[in-house]
Amino acid sequence: MSTAMMLRVPRRKKRAFTLIELLLVLVIIGVLAAIVIPNLAGRGQKAKIDAAKASLTSIQSALKMFEVENSRFPTTEEGIDLLTTQPPDSPLLEKKHLRDPWDSPWNYKLVSATKFEIYSNGPDGRPGTDDDIYP
Repeated sequence: MSTAMMLRVPRRKKRAFTLIELLLVLVIIGVLAAIVIPNLAGRGQKAKIDAAKASLTSIQSALKMFEVENSRFPTTEEGIDLLTTQPPDSPLLEKKHLRDPWDSPWNYKLVSATKFEIYSNGPDGRPGTDDDIYP
């Protein structure tokens, strides 16, 4: 054997992905996305509904504390806005809680001297529909 043949290093064959392999990977990613995305899509709305229920519970507590301190609930006209200014030194409710998670005002109504109603219009923003949220 000659020295030129002995020094010759065998060339490595370059490998690349074939078109079929790339298409197979894209199909697998598409199938996974079709399964995962619908399962995650409704979670944001459910989180807002849960947040609305929690806020309603807090507002109810603030209304009851107001009633204990003032021997009355806010009138329908005063609304829950009154809780953000009363008592002046330490309001019962922060102004950021005056709107529901869909950025609509809460529906508050004084039914009688001892009873009130408060709810959110829910995701559709219209009162009196099936998606309204009550405490």
